[in-house]
Amino acid sequence: MSFPKRTDFRTDSAFVEALLGEIETLGRDWHYDEAVTQLEHAVQAAMLARDAGESDHVVAAAVLHDVGHFLMYGKARHDPPDGDDLKHEVVGANWLRKSFLDEVSEPVRLHVPAKRYLCATRPGYWEELSEGSKISLKKQGGPMTDIECSHFEELSGYQEAIKLREFDDQAKVVGMAIDSIHSFNDAVLDALRAATPA
Repeated sequence: MSFPKRTDFRTDSAFVEALLGEIETLGRDWHYDEAVTQLEHAVQAAMLARDAGESDHVVAAAVLHDVGHFLMYGKARHDPPDGDDLKHEVVGANWLRKSFLDEVSEPVRLHVPAKRYLCATRPGYWEELSEGSKISLKKQGGPMTDIECSHFEELSGYQEAIKLREFDDQAKVVGMAIDSIHSFNDAVLDALRAATPA
């Protein structure tokens, strides 16, 4: 499978349209957490960010936060919750960083560590996680230690990653009416890096 690349398109608008279209196509029948589809999860996260008044960069990070799963579609779709950690957050962030601002890629990179951080620092957080998130937490390293929490708090973008994590956690509502993923085209377009001159 060939995932859309910015360099394959004449315009950034066409790239964004294709990128979100690919998430829509692949995510429509791919269930996340055995409750909502990957498409529903991405759009719900972006709707939550937008409705909270977050910047276009945070909204873009929300709709794209699981892009690493899509980049590894063949393997990730059939990976059991308790299987190997495919590090989708790292794969996704590394890919995003080629075309998108750090304000998008770094919260995506940190949204899994943010779960580990919140498990260690926020009373009751673990109990509110979905069953799938509790299972994946084990292979992702479990709650952070005090030293890991201190290091996490020194990272650029960690606060945005916590916001993204909260949207991620809430974006699992079964049967919720969702907007078109393409209603976020402008936010994603605004989050692109300046194009490199040819």
